[in-house]
Amino acid sequence: MALSKQAKTLTKTQIDTVSAFLQSRRHGLRDQTVFLLSVRAGLRAKEIANLRWSMVTGSDGNVGDAIHLTDDASKGRSGRIVPLNKQLKGNLIQLLEVARQQRHFGPETAYVVTTERSGYTSAQAVVNMFKRWYVDLGLLGCSSHSGRRTFITNAAKKISSVGGSLRDVQMLAGHSSLAVTQRYIDGDSEARRKIVDLV
Repeated sequence: MALSKQAKTLTKTQIDTVSAFLQSRRHGLRDQTVFLLSVRAGLRAKEIANLRWSMVTGSDGNVGDAIHLTDDASKGRSGRIVPLNKQLKGNLIQLLEVARQQRHFGPETAYVVTTERSGYTSAQAVVNMFKRWYVDLGLLGCSSHSGRRTFITNAAKKISSVGGSLRDVQMLAGHSSLAVTQRYIDGDSEARRKIVDLV
């Protein structure tokens, strides 16, 4: 993927702006959770659409500490375990309470993201959601992949501070190779400027 074709990453201010905007909407909790699954867990549109409650709940039926994404819900064999960000976990707990009030809710088969007309959604519908949100907010060059790229870039910048490596970021992203992960990471010109005085 050429650099010019990649979806733009989001700044912290932009993340906060999108999150607040979505929370104010009619389906605020659902929409904000979709956004957080992208920017706080690095999920692809297909993975967001295919996410079932059984992948985020423990044996007690409550939201656990990680997403257990299966291969069939992902791309190829990129199923993986993604620890849950606190904000995202809080949203999922609230969304699960809402879901449990539905008549035919079954945690093994029920999907996390639903619509008024259906108990599930499609990857294309998720892509369209993101496109609409970013257009409404005037965020040019952003797409459903922006949250994922932002998650991977931020994880790569901070992973060494918790004793990890780029290999851990690769596993969180569900990439088959480190080279693919590296293509997702936005460079930082300020960091490059500072590093030359340290080497």
